[in-house]
Amino acid sequence: MKAMIVVTHLLGTGHLSRALTLARAFLAAGDEVTVVSGGLPVPHFKNVGIGFEQLEPVRSNGVDFSTLLTADGAEATPDMLLRREDQMLSILRRIQPDILMTELFPFGRRILRQEFQALLQAAKSMTPAPVVLSSIRDILAPPSKPKKVVFAEELVSRFYDGVLVHSDPDVVTLEHSWPVTAALQTKLCYTGYVAPPPPRLGGQLDQTVLVSAGGGSVGDALFAAAIQAASEMPQMQWRLFVGGAEARRGALQAEAADNVTIEAPHPEFRQFLASAAASVSMAGYNTALDVMQTGVPAVLVPFDDGGEVEQGLRADALGQMPGIAVLRQEALDAATLARAVNDVITTGRRAPRTQTMDGARETVQIAHQLRKAAL
Repeated sequence: MKAMIVVTHLLGTGHLSRALTLARAFLAAGDEVTVVSGGLPVPHFKNVGIGFEQLEPVRSNGVDFSTLLTADGAEATPDMLLRREDQMLSILRRIQPDILMTELFPFGRRILRQEFQALLQAAKSMTPAPVVLSSIRDILAPPSKPKKVVFAEELVSRFYDGVLVHSDPDVVTLEHSWPVTAALQTKLCYTGYVAPPPPRLGGQLDQTVLVSAGGGSVGDALFAAAIQAASEMPQMQWRLFVGGAEARRGALQAEAADNVTIEAPHPEFRQFLASAAASVSMAGYNTALDVMQTGVPAVLVPFDDGGEVEQGLRADALGQMPGIAVLRQEALDAATLARAVNDVITTGRRAPRTQTMDGARETVQIAHQLRKAAL
């Protein structure tokens, strides 16, 4: 079968990371798969064997998701957005997918609704039409207005064969963050968590604290607090994985003590977690899976700029596990962070989670079943 996954990450890189994990699962099942990405390029992400199409990239203006910017910071023009739409439709016509998946839309990315709706309408008019699926994480940004719920429901009813919820319903259900009506409930398919294969475990543990904030340009307060906390814990090595420009990393390194290294996001980061003494991070979806799969003692500092609540909800759920502490941004400073890191290290490692972590393979099976049922 041929699968097409459409994703646009606007701030962090987690959406694209998850889409590529799904793509690798389709590839492993013998499918041809193409990822269409509308966010900024992420060079360290691997896409070997995957068809990869890059649209003219857009990003958000920080946490202001009502304004789209180009890669160089200019406001995206209507002409640019039309070019993106034309490119996306051209890819659809060329590929003729059996399975079309939109990441997050229509539960988010409403600012790009014109191009997504054009894509959905074009797919519906194909003969045969592809199975159309929405791919969403465990917790969504709760809708701020009823019309957002209505918008999503109407499009799901009109265009979608299923909504793939990448969660374990025994841990968290979609109702935790989004109103689920009876009509929407019939479309939901829980896949388990979409996680990459687990890193190798069982090696010697080191005395390193890994600090990360995803691959984007967020996390300044977290990195600043970590650099200060490292001075209070000189017996530990602190590795900060900082996204964005090299100048950003250089400025942080200039403030850091000798037991701190600043580096760009690394493709082997998950393997580093497997042997680290502790992790300090935000609470994005992919980070949460890394923490669960490795059992690393972890301090979660959920991103809440601009009133964001998704990561806070996820952090609260994970904070029930031993060896995981939740530290809100308003309480973040060197002393509180150092104390939290010491506490989780003292608690020790958890058993790595293995159950319901194969959501990518389950996603492929569900998509195949729906496609076969539609023929």
